[in-house]
Amino acid sequence: MDTFDADVIIAGAGMAGATLGLALAKAGLKAILIDPVVFSAQVAPTFDGRSSAIAFAAFRQWRALGLAPALEPLAERIEHILVTDGRAPGPLTQGPGPFFLRFDAAEIADRCEGEPLGYMLENRHTRAALAEALQAQGVEVLAPARVASAAFDARAATVTLADGRVLRAPLAVGAEGRGSVIREAAGVEALGWEYRQTAVVATVRLERPHRGVAHEFFLPSGPFAILPLTDQRASLVWTESQARAAALKAARPEVFHAHLQRRIGEHLGEAHVEGAVFTYPLALQLAARLTAPRVALLGDAAHGVHPIAGQGLNLGLKGAAALAETIVDAARLGEDFGSEAVLARYGAWRRFDTITLSAGMDAFVRLFSNDNPLLRLGRGLGMAAVNRIGPARRFFMQEAGGAVGDLPRLLQGQAL
Repeated sequence: MDTFDADVIIAGAGMAGATLGLALAKAGLKAILIDPVVFSAQVAPTFDGRSSAIAFAAFRQWRALGLAPALEPLAERIEHILVTDGRAPGPLTQGPGPFFLRFDAAEIADRCEGEPLGYMLENRHTRAALAEALQAQGVEVLAPARVASAAFDARAATVTLADGRVLRAPLAVGAEGRGSVIREAAGVEALGWEYRQTAVVATVRLERPHRGVAHEFFLPSGPFAILPLTDQRASLVWTESQARAAALKAARPEVFHAHLQRRIGEHLGEAHVEGAVFTYPLALQLAARLTAPRVALLGDAAHGVHPIAGQGLNLGLKGAAALAETIVDAARLGEDFGSEAVLARYGAWRRFDTITLSAGMDAFVRLFSNDNPLLRLGRGLGMAAVNRIGPARRFFMQEAGGAVGDLPRLLQGQAL
């Protein structure tokens, strides 16, 4: 008889990996999470300055897992999204012009039970809620710990940690980011390229109310987003060339403020940075496949995309819901949930959505991060057309909300 340390070993206790671990534990399976960073460090304001736009279907998953009491007071509803196109850097107060997109949550309220277009949450708050829920559920988290190597045979995945500990389980999940040791050990190639862009991220306090409006303003250097947070604050995602982003990161506070205020304009009043300014290089990376013998890939280990539409984490959360349901349903039927036959269901479930969304985001980046007159005219006409076609506009809103396609039960708000 094989002896196992857990049902599933999850390398990576980030938001997607932690969500999967919690979902499995709630369904009665034993998961062990491994992460190089302890949760107390992950929730520090200096660890991750990002905030994430959470699709309403992904938020339903967290409700189903019992996280709503911790997250809802810290989540800002996105009621409107305004997308505008800019020819050159400048203030947003010039107005959207003839070519823009406006999405309104009220248009799809009857189809999504009054949900907003999404929720804005600071990553540190989400990590804290997940850490507390995992502890309450008794999920074992090994941190700080690092996966050094992994091997897979017909019966089990064997994971060796950097400190020499060895763990065995029927299934190992690689959720430890783009440099996944599990993915490399399984022989799964990753394809992709750099965008030569860097996201400058900061949290600001606004002089005037944002009213739940998310602004996405496209410039030749990349998108500039103002994303609403609670307490009259906003998360800024400011995409620039690598050199200019480095200069902004190193700039004195008063210099950064001057550039920032010019970019935002006057419609939200003065914007004052709270906390540190962070930078994140941008690239596309896709795993050639989502599964291998005794292995499943999740989150950035499976797909790392441009943040242009805020879908990166949502892809990971969709994957967590689908993988949890695949594993739990197979376990209840007495199947070997680490077998290739079972894991193929997860791969087939998530492959098309992952590839099409990643390709769409890449095309979107290339279409909008330039100042070619013909492309500007084409994308402007396209935006204007979508803005005038109600069914198309509502479809895009539901797609962004994660409510299109064959949804796992957790994304429908149902427990496993």
